[in-house]
Amino acid sequence: MTIAALLVAAGSGSRFGGPTPKQFLHLAGKPVIRHAAEQLAPYVDLLLPVGEAAPIAEALAGLAHLPPVPGGATRQDSVRNGLEALAPYEPDIVLVHDAARPRVSGRLIAELLGRLDETPGAIPAIPVADTLKRVENGEIVATVSRTGLQRAQTPQAFRFATLLGAHRRFAGQAMTDDAALLEAAGERVAVVAGEESNIKITLAGDLAEVERALLGPVVPRVGTGFDVHAFAPAEATARKLTLCGIEVPYPRGLAGHSDADVGIHALCDAIYGALAEGDIGRHFPPSEAAWKDADSARFLRHAATRIAAAGGLLGNADVTLICERPKIAPHAAAMEARLSELLGVPTGRVSVKATTTERLGFAGRGEGIAAQAVVTILLKAETFLPAAAMRK
Repeated sequence: MTIAALLVAAGSGSRFGGPTPKQFLHLAGKPVIRHAAEQLAPYVDLLLPVGEAAPIAEALAGLAHLPPVPGGATRQDSVRNGLEALAPYEPDIVLVHDAARPRVSGRLIAELLGRLDETPGAIPAIPVADTLKRVENGEIVATVSRTGLQRAQTPQAFRFATLLGAHRRFAGQAMTDDAALLEAAGERVAVVAGEESNIKITLAGDLAEVERALLGPVVPRVGTGFDVHAFAPAEATARKLTLCGIEVPYPRGLAGHSDADVGIHALCDAIYGALAEGDIGRHFPPSEAAWKDADSARFLRHAATRIAAAGGLLGNADVTLICERPKIAPHAAAMEARLSELLGVPTGRVSVKATTTERLGFAGRGEGIAAQAVVTILLKAETFLPAAAMRK
């Protein structure tokens, strides 16, 4: 028997907000989608992600999976695309799982697969406990009986041929999950007990809740960074001014071996410092030609991987740019969005602001720009326990 899994990761995460779709944000040191994939992998023979190829490949590097399939205009279209791509492999069973659900348990997956001996489909669900109200224009118009109502989760398990046939038959009809397609086809779908911990990350608060559950007790680590770059000579007209990952219109760029992004350099130093891993020069020596004119985004991505390698998460980052010119405020939001994207965190965890030195010193004279950064990184408390204590 061949078991396949579709990992649906094509959503834009519009309700979550921010430049990075929620399934690619970092959660306890790894992208959300990777957590989901690692939970599925022991139970399946084929893993097929559905969504944009480049971020999926980066997030799942080192995990065995089929080449990603592009998503469609709706979730239903995305799943159908994935099923059609799986068809040549002729799997017997398929699991369909939301990439934004990182905490599905092995117990739940095994129970779903077991129910397919009896029915062509099985889903996890949780009984509705709250009173339900139908609301129109901000007022209650009816109380809805919750008797028999349950909240459906994923993964949902199906006999492959049955689900593919239903998707082909009902293509173009709006169905909110895959079980609804089998219902429309008159097929039986079993329900097993879902898990409250199997949260679908939809809003920023959901990510924080899952982080707390995954990390358990944490130790905050604080790091600081400071960097300075002088403006390049006036004749170096080709030198662009890049600050916090954004090209800022200004007659002069900053001098430096890389692109001299003083904001990112300070932020990298803060991250490395919090992890006790030296400074940016240790990881990217300016004496090496490989980093000449390099995009500093590469440095910050590396710093983010070091957080992941430690099994931690970025609590927040605060960057202050110190200069008389250019004005930073008009670009601050774009800078925050770019830094958040590079770090794989929600925009609400990154702040960029500016100050002046009241025309004192090199910054006040307009000779260059300085930056300072502070970060908080949360690491599992067990990381700091002596080996003897961890064995108890």
